[in-house]
Amino acid sequence: MKLSIFGTGYVGLVTAACFADVGHDVLCIDIDEDRIALLKRGQVPIFEPGLKEMVARNAQNGRLRFSTDAPDGIKFAELIFIAVGTPPNGDGSADLSHVLAVARTIGEHIDGHKIVIGKSTVPVGTADMVADVIASTLKARGVDHPFDVCSNPEFLKEGSAIEDFTRPARIIIGTNSESVLKTLHDCYAPYNRNHDKLMSMDVRSAELTKYAANAMLATKISFMNEMANIAERLGADIEEVRHGIGSDPRIGYQFIYPGCGYGGSCFPKDVRALARTARSIGFAANLLEAVERVNDTQKHVLFGKLSQAFDGDLQGRTIALWGLAFKPNTDDMREAPSRVLMEALWAAGAKVRAYDPEAMKEAHRHYGERSDLVLAASPQDAAKDADALVICTEWKQFRVADFGWLKANLLNPVIVDGRNLYDPVQVRKHGLLYYAIGRGDSVKPNGVQSAAQRAAE
Repeated sequence: MKLSIFGTGYVGLVTAACFADVGHDVLCIDIDEDRIALLKRGQVPIFEPGLKEMVARNAQNGRLRFSTDAPDGIKFAELIFIAVGTPPNGDGSADLSHVLAVARTIGEHIDGHKIVIGKSTVPVGTADMVADVIASTLKARGVDHPFDVCSNPEFLKEGSAIEDFTRPARIIIGTNSESVLKTLHDCYAPYNRNHDKLMSMDVRSAELTKYAANAMLATKISFMNEMANIAERLGADIEEVRHGIGSDPRIGYQFIYPGCGYGGSCFPKDVRALARTARSIGFAANLLEAVERVNDTQKHVLFGKLSQAFDGDLQGRTIALWGLAFKPNTDDMREAPSRVLMEALWAAGAKVRAYDPEAMKEAHRHYGERSDLVLAASPQDAAKDADALVICTEWKQFRVADFGWLKANLLNPVIVDGRNLYDPVQVRKHGLLYYAIGRGDSVKPNGVQSAAQRAAE
């Protein structure tokens, strides 16, 4: 099939590459000329395991192309996917300006029947708005070309997006048209072979399903973080609790890892947008608003533990950070807990020396050159002669640490583990103070230097 994908961000690029990889002819459209030029040179502007190779392979064989020519993209394709960004407005609602701009462009240039597919995460009712914009634009042109609008939400996890697309748990199509459903079934057929994973429903239910899925997962995370805070005050170990409740098949082990808060492009934005939608129809979504509050609070826990370790004396200290991305296998730092921590440390007069396997360029893009931020060449370079080490992201390479080396090379024997990677007993055996999430923080001996002691040395 001939497909046009409007938007070459995370969702659009993964969708385009995966469809091209099974033989569809895909044209990616974006108004960002620099981004398109980058893609034409074979460079992928985001990190996602396997994506660069898939893009290169399909661009080389001619099944995947990139352009800024929107009219060409509309005339070329029988299926037009809208996969542009829907960033949050100031009130938490989703900004639909990019989605509706694409709809307007479609209305200006379609010359025959097209199926328009909403892939962006959007509030309920957006497909109706897209249809209205296309219809009104066609009317203004004085033409009457047939078109369909349906919803096909994405369920991609950063770090495993290609696996999620190629081996989906479900493929949701929101439409009341049997012909549209048949066409989308054919489009997804290569990824729908073992058993039929395609689920059809009305458009509004499909739009809500995406928000409901992310809100449910975010709720599990915030629930576990709240349990961790309770466990810490009761002298319980939240990791033991996690194993205990995760063994219940009704609960399961996924998304019940306590930590320093969720981030990224989806959960924070989508929880806020769904809560905002609820308010707009006169319903108070108390649970959703609590999920967001718990997460916002949790992002400040790491700074609080550092302050506890140093009796509030962070002025002039250097803190090592392992991990900047909001999760492993991505370079995405949007709403990452690391950013909340770094900005709090800078406000307290501390310096940061950070390392991340993939997010160093992204950190530089966000913060540029500054005297209180060093992007280190390795985890060891970040930690050596730092006053304390904080783990913000659970990259695999951080899961096994040389605690003897850390004890010898940290100026103060302090580890703040925002992802509960280590066994507290093993860490403390090496003479390190260990502060984790819901596991009982170390009782501080007289081993942490004061500012006066450091100055005397």
